[in-house]
Amino acid sequence: MFSYLRQRFTSHLRERSRRRARLVSKDGRCNIEFGNVEQSRFVFLIDIWTTILDLRWRYKMTIFISAFLGSWFLFGLLWYVVAYIHKDLPEFNPSINHTPCVENINGLTSAFLFSLETQVTIGYGFRCVTEQCATAIFLLIFQSILGVIINSFMCGAILAKISRSKNRAKTITFSKNAVISKRGGKLCLLIRVANLRKSLLIGSHIYGKLLKTTITPEGETIILDQVNIEFVVDAGNENLFFISPLTIYHIIDKNSPFFHMAAETLLQQDFELVVFLDGTVEATSATCQVRTSYIPEEVLWGYRFAPIVSKTKEGKYRVDFQNFSKTVAVETPHCAFCLYNEKEAKAKEKKGYDNPGFVLSEVSETSDTKM
Repeated sequence: MFSYLRQRFTSHLRERSRRRARLVSKDGRCNIEFGNVEQSRFVFLIDIWTTILDLRWRYKMTIFISAFLGSWFLFGLLWYVVAYIHKDLPEFNPSINHTPCVENINGLTSAFLFSLETQVTIGYGFRCVTEQCATAIFLLIFQSILGVIINSFMCGAILAKISRSKNRAKTITFSKNAVISKRGGKLCLLIRVANLRKSLLIGSHIYGKLLKTTITPEGETIILDQVNIEFVVDAGNENLFFISPLTIYHIIDKNSPFFHMAAETLLQQDFELVVFLDGTVEATSATCQVRTSYIPEEVLWGYRFAPIVSKTKEGKYRVDFQNFSKTVAVETPHCAFCLYNEKEAKAKEKKGYDNPGFVLSEVSETSDTKM
């Protein structure tokens, strides 16, 4: 009994680990880790713009707040040093006729407030630079220029992060499962994709990659070997009119890597089907790519998708997303090889064969009966 439970538990863990072992998640994120990278991380600082854009929001906001607070405090210290050197602080007991570099700086706190007012151009008018110190004038110019640069860079990075086409990709959804059934007399692998916005993706193009482990004739093992998978719709796979959900399909013919698979052996296969949708966002003209993947457990053999588009009495077309990933069992050959053999057998039955050496001779009938 104990060995049986241990075997079930081991098989469950193996199945669970297999389900998690995928390169691309359902929402398009890549599950890959780089190790022993010899190149210095300094190269990421050279391309600081892309590095900032790729950061998560919590890190980006931390850098945003730290950049402003750090610059305000740093220049506050510099303003305090200027006031200290020029002996403008109250502890030096300046005379009545003494003209300070900056009016009304009495300590570090007031120096920080003046730095804040200068960099963000608040201009309360209580503290201001005088003509007494050239150092103060130079520091005012330098802080104003640096403040504009920091403000432009950080605000531009946040705006670019918000407007990235990656967010547009979240409104493109794929069906939870892929199905295999007959379509147009051919065995096909079908996937449903929908655009949740009414704005179109211009110049959309759909294609796929089958990732699997292969062994070459030379004995080399290639992990994540990529095989092209062509997906089409009835109008082609380019420049799609992507206003309503589409069912894309891959024809399983003799050139397809799914040709030698069967319904009984599908779950025993080790592959990952990654589907890509490229397009241009209509509003921003930015390119957008949507990705998803399917493992053997997510490919249903002998099913088709339920209807999703209907027409109302008012003449409008209605899309019911409740049936978006719903599947219906249909009669399907258990392998593509059997379907093609069946077609060839039926085609041979209809064929006739002529014998060129056959000659039809007419025989005259004679009657031996005389009247």
